[in-house]
Amino acid sequence: MAVQFVSGQSTAPISGSKAKKQLDVVVQRAGEAFIKEPIAVGLSIGIIQGKQTYFYNFGTAEKGASKTPTQNTVYEIGSISKTFTSLLLARAVAEKRVSLQDDVRKYLKGKYPNLAYAGKPIELVHLANTTSALPDNLPDRTSILQQVSPDSIPSLILKASSTYTKENFYHDLHSVKLDTVPGLIPRHSNAGTQLLAYILESIYQAPYEKLVEKYIDKPLHMQSAASVKAGSTLLAVGHNEKGNRMPYHFIDQVEPSGGLRYSAADMVKYLAYQLAETDKAVALSHQPMWGTLEEAAIGLNWSVRKTTDNKRQLLHSGGTFGFASYCSFYPELGLGIVVLANESDRGTQGRLQALADQIIEDMHGVPPALQAFRSHLTTNDYSQALDVYRAVKKAHPELHLTEEFVNEWGYTLARQGKIKQAIELFKLNVSLHPNSWNSYDSLGEAYEMAGDSTLSITNYQQSLILNPKNTGAVEHLKKPRATAGK
Repeated sequence: MAVQFVSGQSTAPISGSKAKKQLDVVVQRAGEAFIKEPIAVGLSIGIIQGKQTYFYNFGTAEKGASKTPTQNTVYEIGSISKTFTSLLLARAVAEKRVSLQDDVRKYLKGKYPNLAYAGKPIELVHLANTTSALPDNLPDRTSILQQVSPDSIPSLILKASSTYTKENFYHDLHSVKLDTVPGLIPRHSNAGTQLLAYILESIYQAPYEKLVEKYIDKPLHMQSAASVKAGSTLLAVGHNEKGNRMPYHFIDQVEPSGGLRYSAADMVKYLAYQLAETDKAVALSHQPMWGTLEEAAIGLNWSVRKTTDNKRQLLHSGGTFGFASYCSFYPELGLGIVVLANESDRGTQGRLQALADQIIEDMHGVPPALQAFRSHLTTNDYSQALDVYRAVKKAHPELHLTEEFVNEWGYTLARQGKIKQAIELFKLNVSLHPNSWNSYDSLGEAYEMAGDSTLSITNYQQSLILNPKNTGAVEHLKKPRATAGK
């Protein structure tokens, strides 16, 4: 994947007609390649650099129709909606209505002894930094959905959600059993965001959609998400990977976690607001609330990390039954990008991220530190990667390699059949992150690909020592092996 190689682009701004033409060529090439995929339908791209904004559109707003999307075409943005909800929380904190460390039960009627684990309660911050330990959805319909055909799942879920009330939610919340200490492990939870929205409604004594409209839509001059209803000519039509039309998420209960709807023009305004960081609520939402900026962190629903030249990148993606989205911005560079698609499958969000990252890299080039590291690695055929890293780091102190970055790079090489080179990168990752179970797991898998059973087993075992719950390593170790190693 080209996804991880974009981080840390140079700071050259987009300006002038020549730069605009260059951008046009870059985006046109990337967008056309994306839309040529058989499963793709439509695509809208918005880019902001400083005070300049740019929009590009491809495909169609509805499969089988000659209807090219525009910058005002509205898409469901999926889980990016969560950043709107957490921004409202940050606003409540800035207004001193709440504290991030408040026990959520302070805002609930009745007793909820189950919303704590080992004496540690769920705090408001945990609802927004994905560490609440709450289940993904309430109610959990997993077992029921496993008994029906995949094609019928969207309509069944939306039908059930349309009659699922706030009272139903709180009733089911009583039966939740936490399996770990809140604040410890990031985990996707629509239920956590939904609970946060209900708490905010209680604090402000106003419906969620009115809060979004008052504090975000109107100040930023965005088209109100609540005003775009079924039948609107602005709405794109969502599709699944088979090209089938998907139902919309016009359900109030799912808006906070994944049901908001905006155009590329709206989202660029939102990114401009995020980039400025002049609002105390925005600045708070960007602060790491879990993890470290050196590796990977989570703010108030924003993933936060450093690029390869030590700049901040914040990002989020989203998906519904018929739409997928991705947005990313770099405050120090004054740069942001949003990509919206009206087709959704398991891989769409990843393809959108790869598309966005490739556009940024083609626009700005690879940062000198990463370029030097790549060049020296290639010259050495990736051998002695740690020594190469140390030498380049000495010449380019800004070089920053996260575990995730190197891991993705290694898997990219593996998919290209360059197993030997992938192993060298995974060995580098183990050296840089010796306490990471995942780095040993990846190295074990690479040795397994190379047919070296002995070293594969050794690294999988080390991964299990660091993380006994690594079921992937357990499954790999159960596999029959033809040789004792090479």
